[in-house]
Amino acid sequence: MFNNLSDKFEGALRRLSGRGKISEANVREAMEEVRTALLEADAHYEVVEAFTEAVLQKAIGEEVLSSLKPAQQMIGIVNDELVRVLGGEDDETSADPTQPEVAPIMYVHPGPTVIMMAGLQGSGKTTTCGKLAGYLKKRDKQVMLCAADLQRPAAVTQLEVLANQVQDEAPGSGSVHFYSEPDKVAEYGKAVGAAVTVCRNALKAAQSTGCDVLILDTAGRLHINDDLMCELRQVNTAVNPHQIYLVIDAMTGQDAVNSAKAFNDQLELDGVVLTKFDSDTRGGAALSVKQITGKPIKFIGVGEKLDALEEFHPARIASRILGMGDIVSLVEKAQEQVSEEDALALQEKMAKGKMTMDDFLKQLRMMRKMGSMKSLLGMLPGIGSQLKDIDLDDKEINRTEAIIQSMTRQERQDIDILTASRRRRIAKGAGADQQAVGKLVKGFEMVSKMGKQMSGMGALGKMKAMRGMDPASMGAPGMGGMPRMKGSTKQKPKFKQRKKKRR
Repeated sequence: MFNNLSDKFEGALRRLSGRGKISEANVREAMEEVRTALLEADAHYEVVEAFTEAVLQKAIGEEVLSSLKPAQQMIGIVNDELVRVLGGEDDETSADPTQPEVAPIMYVHPGPTVIMMAGLQGSGKTTTCGKLAGYLKKRDKQVMLCAADLQRPAAVTQLEVLANQVQDEAPGSGSVHFYSEPDKVAEYGKAVGAAVTVCRNALKAAQSTGCDVLILDTAGRLHINDDLMCELRQVNTAVNPHQIYLVIDAMTGQDAVNSAKAFNDQLELDGVVLTKFDSDTRGGAALSVKQITGKPIKFIGVGEKLDALEEFHPARIASRILGMGDIVSLVEKAQEQVSEEDALALQEKMAKGKMTMDDFLKQLRMMRKMGSMKSLLGMLPGIGSQLKDIDLDDKEINRTEAIIQSMTRQERQDIDILTASRRRRIAKGAGADQQAVGKLVKGFEMVSKMGKQMSGMGALGKMKAMRGMDPASMGAPGMGGMPRMKGSTKQKPKFKQRKKKRR
């Protein structure tokens, strides 16, 4: 996400680095590049003009122009302004990291908290309802999904399937209930208030069941459809939802922002959910929606799976755009998949050099649940820009897992006993070649050795060690099980090395 925009930002700001002094002309030239990049990202024209003007006014002040490190000052100014544009003034944590985070959903007591989901046709609203139910179940909430989309064929069935899937697969001690009135589908069109009746009855059912949250999945509609918009207003009046979220497709850029503004004019929104955020390489919708509509982005959809819904944090997104990574989100993803006890136990094993292939396999499976390798590596500072032209094959984890599972229990505990004959047997069992087994073993030994060395380092030493790693070398099957990178990084010409030997 934001690949093109990040490249342009980094290029413009890089030209200011290395200068002992910068002039107003230098700053204006850099901001003109940023302005072009934002317009190419399909950000709203008014947002672009306001952003560049705000940065210019702060940057050409005496404090920056007389600074010994003006490029760093510029990056700080751009970062602060990006956070503001993305809605950071409502994010208390961006101003003070020591303060507790503000939850995206404000719950009422006694429940249920009623959330009405609205959106354009095809924006992914019903799927987002299922993802939101999974998000709440993980936080131990009792959730009810109401099928109030009586217009689209099979919409009721789709939501029921999602509700059952979330109940069976999503973690957490919460539960997911489903409410529908299939007979009302036949009445839709004849009775304007059919969806209103379903929502009103669902609220009664949620109250009697003791649910914490009721999610209303309304029919997709165009903002110019007066009848359907009138239905939304009727639902709003009848149920009085505590929060109304608009679901929009991030890939539609300014069109999504214009739709959000039109919806908000007719129905007071409380927030926006951006779907397909992981596929949006431009970022225009994310950069514009808060400034144009005045409504914050609450959640972003980052994949097709039901757990691919994340809270939107302006400060973290701004950091990603500027190529500074997102360590906080990466740590949160890891914490969701591995307990603190398991992490400490593995750390102790690595410190003693006693990590086994079973531990290695467990880490691979945990990483696969966290998301694609390219997205995870992109959260590391300075790594994302190196991966833009490299294709990461996530299937490499499956191949690595197959090799490990072809080992006996004794072999997984002690790789030193892997003789040539054992490696041939493992390769045959995994459907791989013997060379792949050798790479895995070599990479495992390297990771074990590095873990033992880093256990004795301080935080600064660990950062230096990670910074010195070449992302391309991490693509071998054995290096942490990370996918193979289809591409190449710049290497020194071999003829120079041979010439040096002759000397």
